[in-house]
Parts: sequence; structure tokens; C-alpha cells
Amino acid sequence: MNQLIVLVHGAWMDASAWNRVAPMLTEKGHAVIAVNLPGHGVDDTPYEQIQLQTYIDAVKTAIGDKTNVILVGHSLAGIVISQVAEAIPHQLTRLVYVAAYLPQNGESLYVLSQQDGDSHVGTYWRQADPAHYYPAFIAPEGIRDVFAADCDEATVQHLIQTHKADALAPMATPVTLSPERFGTVRKVYIHTTQDHAVSYSLQKQMVEKTPFGAVYTLESSHSPFFSHPVELADLILSA
Repeated sequence: MNQLIVLVHGAWMDASAWNRVAPMLTEKGHAVIAVNLPGHGVDDTPYEQIQLQTYIDAVKTAIGDKTNVILVGHSLAGIVISQVAEAIPHQLTRLVYVAAYLPQNGESLYVLSQQDGDSHVGTYWRQADPAHYYPAFIAPEGIRDVFAADCDEATVQHLIQTHKADALAPMATPVTLSPERFGTVRKVYIHTTQDHAVSYSLQKQMVEKTPFGAVYTLESSHSPFFSHPVELADLILSA
């Protein structure tokens, strides 16, 4: 049965992250939407206008009134798709978390990231004005290590050249999730064992706290859509 697959990118990336994966899903007859979150890629929404709800609304708009939706989230988008599932559980058949933050009720990305002693993000985290609530970015010398340690040089250079700062409000906002809504949507997790952004150890800790229909593993960095697109597409479809 063909379905709508909605792909949501993570922090410091944009919808183009899915360019190698999306065609493989459409070739199997599925409709695919890669959401570009506000403030990312070519979108120039001011950082001060971006909240977690801004991201949630963008995904809900992409879904519209469609049902039988597979909602896929990478990294930061694990927070987003979780809250979308709370809002419209009846429209989703499953959630697929790809190297993604998986919150419990009341948790934020910031809270989860503080538990991740194996992440390298903190080493390269930069803010133009650290004393204030200012957008954050990853230092150029850390892009390969954090996001793309197993990617080709062209991909790494593209990520460095297109890197933009990211709004902090969505990272600091706790989710509100309930067993009656979020809890009813089937969930799948795709681990990335060589991940230096959301470490494999944290991924496993988060998964242990939530019932999952299936759990898969890729020997990948944080960006399997670049380094393992065929395998990732197959897992999304298998899920």
C-alpha cells in the first residue's frame, strides 16, 4: 500500500539533506514530502520568530488533511515529530526516528543533550553573543566530525559552505506528550553507531524508555542520508 512519507531534517540542515533518499522512496510508488523548517536553507524567517511550535506548524501544514502518513525525523526533528504525533495521531501510521532525539513528556532537546557525554557538539558549539539568547552554529572545523565523518569530501565541503546558525528556542522548549495520543502511534528507531552529534549511547538510552515496533542499526555517522542513502531508504520502507 502506497503511503505519504514526510521527511523532516534536523538542526543546521535543510530539506536538501533528503535529496539522495527521497527519489528511492518515490521509485517505490510513495508520495514524498521533504519539509524545509523555517529558518533553514533558503528560508530567511528571523531567528527571534522561530519557536518549536513554528516547526510543528510547518510539518502539520505539509501533512494537511492526509492520513496513512509515515513521519520521519532526523536529529532535532525527533522532538518535532513527537509533538506532531501528539497533535494529530490519527493521521500517522508510524514515526521513524533517524539518529533522533526521543523525548519523554516534559523533556527538551537541551535536557537530553546535557545527558550525552559522548557527543562532540559541545566542542564546536559557537554563538556570536554567548551572553544572550543568540542563534548557535557549529565551527567549520567541526562540521566533518559532528555531522559527516564517513562522508565524501564534496559532501563535507557543501555542509561547511551552506551551514547556517540555528534558533535556540526550539531546542529549549519541553514537549507535552501523552500515552493517549503520542503513545498510540507506532514507532521505529534507526540507530547510527558512529554518531558524534547524538551519540549511540544516548540513542540507546532514549529507546529503552519508549516502546518501539522495530529498532534498526546503521554503521553510520550522524548523516546516513549522505553516506548510506540506499540502506536508509530501505529501512524507512521496511519500517
